[in-house]
Parts: sequence; structure tokens; C-alpha cells
Amino acid sequence: MRWCFTIWGRLPGMNDYTTACRGNQYKGAQMKRNAQNIARACILDQLGRLMIERQVNLRYTFFEPNKRRDKDNIAGFAHKVIQDALVECKVLKDDGWDEIAGFEDKFDVDKKYPRIIVVIEEVEIERD
Repeated sequence: MRWCFTIWGRLPGMNDYTTACRGNQYKGAQMKRNAQNIARACILDQLGRLMIERQVNLRYTFFEPNKRRDKDNIAGFAHKVIQDALVECKVLKDDGWDEIAGFEDKFDVDKKYPRIIVVIEEVEIERD
């Protein structure tokens, strides 16, 4: 099976999060919570109460308004926030090795409609 959801706009990058944490640990925690709430709202709105029992691969496509942010800066924080939101929404039981086989990132530019498209695809292999 395969599912997809979209987060409209952009999430903060890893550099934003690191800077916030260095200034004040509570500011960094609040930034993560705010970003996770955005992801959680999109997941619940688009996937409902989906619960996936099998291991999955995640494919992220990041559409940025320009090429100013480094790709690892864009993806690093987004992976953490989105995967934590998937667990919080109970779409995934956890975000460890048993639940997530791997992930793939793609990047593109869309000046008008920045967004993140996440595709969740079940893996057809047996777990150890």
C-alpha cells in the first residue's frame, strides 16, 4: 500500500533549530513543537486515523521557493519533525529501524507554492 500527504509551506531548517537551541533551550523546543503541530495537522487532515502495521519507506519531495537553503539543512529538521508527528498521530508505531526501512529525498523549486510531499510506502519484506 501507498499513502501520501502534503505540508504546505516550509518548515524551519536545521540551522534555524540549532540557532534557536543555542539562544534558549525552550525556544528550540517550542520551534520543534510548532513545526510538529503543523505536520500533525496535515497528517490528521489528509490521512485520518490511518495506522500502518508494516515497515515503510518514506519519500520526501521538498519544493522550496528558491535555492538559498542547503538540502541537508532543509531535510534534517523536517525528517525529525515529520517522523515524530507520524508516531504522535499513531500512523507509525515508532520511528525506529523496525518501522522505517529507509527514506529518500528529492528537491525542486516552486516559487509560488513551497511544500513538502511525503509518500509512505509499505515494504514487502519480513522483519528479523
